[in-house]
Amino acid sequence: MEIQSDVITSEPIDAATLLLLRDVESEPGVEVFLIKRHVKSSVLGGVYVFPGGKVDAADVTTEFLSRLDIDGETLKTRLSEADLTAEQAMSIYIAAIRETFEECGVLIAKSRLAQVFTPLEHLELNATKDLISLLDQHKMLLSADDLVPFSRWITPKMASHMSKRFDTRFFLAKNPDLQVAKHDNHEATDSAWMTPRTALQKYWNKEIELAAPQVMSLANLARFKSVDEALAAARSRKPAFVRPEPFDHDGVRHLTYPGHPQHSEREPVMGGPRLLRFVNERFEPLGGFEAFFESE
Repeated sequence: MEIQSDVITSEPIDAATLLLLRDVESEPGVEVFLIKRHVKSSVLGGVYVFPGGKVDAADVTTEFLSRLDIDGETLKTRLSEADLTAEQAMSIYIAAIRETFEECGVLIAKSRLAQVFTPLEHLELNATKDLISLLDQHKMLLSADDLVPFSRWITPKMASHMSKRFDTRFFLAKNPDLQVAKHDNHEATDSAWMTPRTALQKYWNKEIELAAPQVMSLANLARFKSVDEALAAARSRKPAFVRPEPFDHDGVRHLTYPGHPQHSEREPVMGGPRLLRFVNERFEPLGGFEAFFESE
């Protein structure tokens, strides 16, 4: 990846991304699903990311809004964003679920027939099929209740890798049993389940590329011993609100995060390093690889 220094004056675009998690079978820990963006993608081409994308116009239509299992006021409260309307909150959850379905074939949904919703675990899903038709055919609702807000990232005006700014909400969710996540061979050309530490090790070894929000998210997930532990921790606190503040020094791009002395927010909002520098053609912390895993 190359660094750019253009100042972006446009307002951030609402977006959502979903970190699908599953337990490691052989030892305590979690794995997260990553997809590799097509190299020709206009956003982070060739980079490994979590499934997601911008909020589309369709996400705010009655067709989708009426197919959520949780009301908008509750979802707004969970996001902890006072300026959002209930419909905006709903559309962000919808975008996370829809994009995940389109990009890796996993559908976070539940039956609407039972008084107590039961997880969808048995359908042979085809991401090329119209999602609304699929929901209606199998009498399902999109399960926003299974998405746990994790963090919120706003791209700085001097974005390092992109020509657009995004206001992206990161969610955690357990991968539904018996659903197989796989890349679509269109927007994404590869995919893998990896532990956060393995993904960061591959990044460190230059086997894969990651953007800074993915790096920091993986560093924060690495401390959890199970999916249930990660979800419980995310539910117990407000989503981390991260506004990176970049600066250049001696020709090197630096990204500061809340809690760093040069960041305008003095209190940390998440674990991991407070500073990343773009050296060796990647963002890395002072102190080497183990510095990714600094505690709060």
